[in-house]
Amino acid sequence: MTGATDALPVADAWLGGRLSLRQLPRGAHRAGTDAVLLAASAGETASDLTVCDLGAGTGAVGLAVARACLQAQVMLVERDPEAASLARLNAQENGLASRVRVIEADVTAPGRERRAAGLLPDSIDLLLTNPPFFEPGRHRASPVAVRAAAHGFSAPGGLEAWLRTCADLVRPGGRLALIHRADALPACLDTLAGRFGGLQVTPVQPRAEAAAIRVLVSGVRGSRAPFTLAPALVLHGPDGRFTEQVAAMHRGEAASA
Repeated sequence: MTGATDALPVADAWLGGRLSLRQLPRGAHRAGTDAVLLAASAGETASDLTVCDLGAGTGAVGLAVARACLQAQVMLVERDPEAASLARLNAQENGLASRVRVIEADVTAPGRERRAAGLLPDSIDLLLTNPPFFEPGRHRASPVAVRAAAHGFSAPGGLEAWLRTCADLVRPGGRLALIHRADALPACLDTLAGRFGGLQVTPVQPRAEAAAIRVLVSGVRGSRAPFTLAPALVLHGPDGRFTEQVAAMHRGEAASA
């Protein structure tokens, strides 16, 4: 991204205008309903927590939490330099730069590299993440390089490595919330087992009669609380419009289950 003002993407009004969000050009990965649901999953977050948006893109999820929780310290972690640059700009333009720090780092890098970048163990109270959806060779990658990198891992075992990093960063008693494809749920639970307890899964269905396409998963590091399967979150009503609950989330007015 160049430094010229006229080269910057036009800012989108996000969460009903609560945030102004400059995003990568169309064709690249852009914040949508997944980001809205993940931001809403933060719930009634205590304002003095340290929050991390891991794989933040241009910062939509972390900035939404920073806007809602006026004393939270928020870390946006993103490996793509252009997206990270826009995340910094978004924090500035929304008046959140004093409480938002952007770190350029590869989430799946070895621990020594992550620590050198500023990702310290046991340092996060609430970690929110939307990991890449695909392992290499398991999908048809986008011809747009930045979109392909956002949607897929570059090496096998990427999801496991990503979730291990989550466990490394979240302090004991801290909370993790993630959104992923529904068919990745077994892999997510396998990796989180023994690291996070009190796991809760919320299926996300496009319509009431349809199978889930996403899952929201949350858990507490070191907890021994039992697993919970929450009622499904339904995105669209019979008329094809967002349900009132989901529409409220898009306006930044409601938390998820």
